[in-house]
Amino acid sequence: MSYIGKNIKRIRAVKKLSQAQFAELFNLARPSVGAYEEGRSEPKIDTIIAIAQHFGISADALLRKELSVNELYSFDIFKGDFDPTSLPPALGKSSKNEQIQFQPKPTNNTQGIPLIKKGDRTEYLINLKNKDFITRLTHLHVPTLEGDKFRAFEHVGTEMLTESGGLHESDILACTPTDLDKVRRFEPGKLLVIVSAKQILTRRFEGTSTTHLLLLTDRPTDVNTQLLLEEVLEVWEVKGIWSTQLQAPTLLEHKMLSLEREMSQIKSRLDQLERGK
Repeated sequence: MSYIGKNIKRIRAVKKLSQAQFAELFNLARPSVGAYEEGRSEPKIDTIIAIAQHFGISADALLRKELSVNELYSFDIFKGDFDPTSLPPALGKSSKNEQIQFQPKPTNNTQGIPLIKKGDRTEYLINLKNKDFITRLTHLHVPTLEGDKFRAFEHVGTEMLTESGGLHESDILACTPTDLDKVRRFEPGKLLVIVSAKQILTRRFEGTSTTHLLLLTDRPTDVNTQLLLEEVLEVWEVKGIWSTQLQAPTLLEHKMLSLEREMSQIKSRLDQLERGK
């Protein structure tokens, strides 16, 4: 069951918008808004995303639960002054005609790095600027990386796997924010997480053109990725990786380890000879 119609009606009441004004915000016909609120039809997904972005509300919450006024108060739609007595009786009063006690917006005391899991990716694209959504994400606690300006992304895909290792599905990438001006000065090969209007990608920086960001995978058989610069919403520089799998050493690493062991044994024998003199 979808609650989008009831939630649209409640948002209109809170924001003091007529059906015509609400329709104008999202390029809708006024009768369409009435049909949504009465449950005779539902908005298209593009409209739902637009409503979620405009009011700073999770699209999942819009669809899956009937939002209370107190819950709406925790989202961004209450920026500015709000007078709860201006609500219709059904919204501002209890069944006993007593005024609802509105709680202040909670302070964000969350510490750690917000983690964007596989299942959070679509919602993250919708709620990039929604502080309430970021607060409600799972947070990782890393002593050297704390605060909302950092992000951790759960890796998805096999494009960054190589024969000797690479990034595995569900590896965690800890990142710091950067921007396209800084990215242009990066050396090729820098590992980045790119948030575009359509997807989240983990790639290595190759370069830029006048219109595109050029990216590489670690899998040599893959075609290089080109993203329009105007579609790039966020760029994150990977600073640390927590892998879900222990990678076997490469052939070169194995030889180096063997050489170190042999050198250690030789040094031990020399020390014994010195002591025996």
